[in-house]
Amino acid sequence: MASYYSPSIEKLIESFEKLPSIGHKTAVRLAFYILNSSDEEANEFITNIKNAKTNLKFCSKCFNISDTDPCEICSDPKRDQTKICVVEDVKDVVAIEKIHEYKGLYHVLHGTISPMDGIGPEDIKIKELIARLQDGIVKEVILATNPKVEGEATAMYISKLIKPMGVKTTRLAHGIPVGGDLEYTDEFTLEKAFEGRTEL
Repeated sequence: MASYYSPSIEKLIESFEKLPSIGHKTAVRLAFYILNSSDEEANEFITNIKNAKTNLKFCSKCFNISDTDPCEICSDPKRDQTKICVVEDVKDVVAIEKIHEYKGLYHVLHGTISPMDGIGPEDIKIKELIARLQDGIVKEVILATNPKVEGEATAMYISKLIKPMGVKTTRLAHGIPVGGDLEYTDEFTLEKAFEGRTEL
C-alpha cells in the first residue's frame, strides 16, 4: 500500500501502531500531535520515556516495578508483613491499592501458567514466592489471580505448593457486581458468587 506521508512521519506512525490497542487512525493522530507540539513538549515526552526505561526496575522482593529496590510498598514498615497478595501483573497492584482496603504486601507473578502458550510454573515468579514463605513471618497468602482458566489453574497450583507449609491460603471471592441483575449474570459468575458467599 502506497504511503502518503514522508518516511520520517511514516516511521513515527509505525512506532505508535506497535502500542497495544492503537490502530492506524489513532497512530496518525498521535504522530501529528507530537509533530504539532512545541520542541519543549516533545523533548519532555522523549525524556520521560527514557527516564522510565532507565530508572524503573523490578523490586527484588515482590517483583513490582519501581524506581527503588526494594519498592515503596515492601519498604513501608506500616504494611502488614504477615500477608502477601499474589497478582498476575503490576497493573493489578495499582488496582488493589486504589481501593485503600488492603494493607499487606504483594507478589507479582508476571503471568499465569498457560500450557497452550508454553508457559509453565518455572516461567513465572512462583519459586520466588515460595522462598518468601520460608521464614515463617507470612501467615496468609491471598491469591488474586484473574478468574479465567489460566488464573484459576495458577491459583490452584500455588495453593497446593503452600498447603504443606502451614500458611493460610485464601482466594478473592468473584461474584455478581454491585448493581448487577441475576438474570443477566452468566453461570460462571453465579457459581463463584455462591462459592464466595459469607455469613451475615
